[in-house]
Amino acid sequence: MAGETARAGPRGGGPPPEVLPGYDPGPWFCELATPRAGDGGALAAIAARLRALPLDELRRRAAAAERDLFNLGITFTVYAEANAIDRILPFDLIPRVLTAGEWRRLEAGVRQRVTALNLFLRDVYNAQSILKDGVVPPALVLGNASYRPEMQGFPVPFDTYVHICGIDIVRDADGTFRVLEDNARTPSGVSYVIENRHAMLRALPDLMRGIALRPVDGYGIRLQEALCEIAPPAVTDPRVVLLSPGIYNSAYFEHVFLAREMGAPLVEGADLVVEDDRVFMRTTAGLAPVHAIYRRIDDTFLDPTVFRPDSLLGVPGLIAAWRKGNVALANAVGTGVADDKALYAYMPRIIRYYLAEEPILPNVETRICREPEGLAYTLANLERLVVKPVGESGGYGITIGPRATREEIEACRAKLKADPANWISQPVVDLSVGPTLTPEGLRPRHLDLRPFAITARETWVLPGGLTRVALKPGSLVVNSSQGGGSKDTWVLVDE
Repeated sequence: MAGETARAGPRGGGPPPEVLPGYDPGPWFCELATPRAGDGGALAAIAARLRALPLDELRRRAAAAERDLFNLGITFTVYAEANAIDRILPFDLIPRVLTAGEWRRLEAGVRQRVTALNLFLRDVYNAQSILKDGVVPPALVLGNASYRPEMQGFPVPFDTYVHICGIDIVRDADGTFRVLEDNARTPSGVSYVIENRHAMLRALPDLMRGIALRPVDGYGIRLQEALCEIAPPAVTDPRVVLLSPGIYNSAYFEHVFLAREMGAPLVEGADLVVEDDRVFMRTTAGLAPVHAIYRRIDDTFLDPTVFRPDSLLGVPGLIAAWRKGNVALANAVGTGVADDKALYAYMPRIIRYYLAEEPILPNVETRICREPEGLAYTLANLERLVVKPVGESGGYGITIGPRATREEIEACRAKLKADPANWISQPVVDLSVGPTLTPEGLRPRHLDLRPFAITARETWVLPGGLTRVALKPGSLVVNSSQGGGSKDTWVLVDE
């Protein structure tokens, strides 16, 4: 980030004592209060407008926004033991702002990362040069639970395997953006990016007045265009569908939302049938051909004739139709091997190997516990590290050493020794904060960013992305399933 962010350290010489009434960002980089080059005065204007709003008025508008989100059905499902609870993703009215210069760097870094991921997948499912050259350990890929030998030698249009990608990015105490995680299977959350902007326009239009922002409404059209681009080339007017596991999936609202934004039918496995290696959709007028599928079903449930025979979610014969070139799938089967948390540690090397470039966005330092040195270091420093299981998502299974009890540390130690290949460790990153409305007033809460990229022949990145915020005081876990919320992400048009 050198050259993109001008500041003098988390507190030194930075923001005035109170950018907002009663708000103290503490020692962290603050997305509103820490001075940054290239904001064109937008941050100061936003802060001044927020100062002019009484706290009670902010709370009133926040409550109205959350009511709107619930009434519009913008929810996700949390599964707690035997119960399934539908709830909104908590929405915070105070936006997260990115300058035009910051976004240029983020956009370039995401594109670079997606390009490298696709080159890696093409290689491991064909020549496997990166494995033979010793850049990535073969066991890490070929022994990965998400590696699909069925994809070996399987051609895909434009060599694109990851059509929809979400890259989780954090900003550290020095203001540097770092990649925390790659999501190359079925990343979720883009619907909240768009709905958060609509909620902001309804609740706080006066905050946005006169500030030129990059729009976020083009995602559905871009996604539809990408799926049409990868459809069988002989088809002049391809039919695209979104394949969902159904109403009990936690992200079902997003499936409905994206199907509507794309102008595509939302289908489940039972709505599709394969005949003569061609996919059809059941309609009241009979069978209608399907040429491209945005699937939100995991690999193993996609086709019971190839993967799990007990799956009722998928479509028998779908993989055969895909192999014959009669239908396109996004994302491709087998992309999970590219977003494994252990493989993440090798991404800087992967970028250098395929692109002969340095990573635009650095990784967080990561140690792989399947390697003896990584395991020894992790076991010796458990109290200072974040330990993550390589196959989990949603913030589950993580141990944050500095905040863990002695019992939790020892339980983590036992798991590491029992199955070291399942774990990585990272230093605790002092995530940046943003002012967030709480019962006590405006308080700093840690946040991250998930930009979304769509790739067919070329890669397009949605301006901004999903800013997730940890609503619990001091928490570093931003996932919605762990009590996190979200903010509208503003990308300034000009500097």
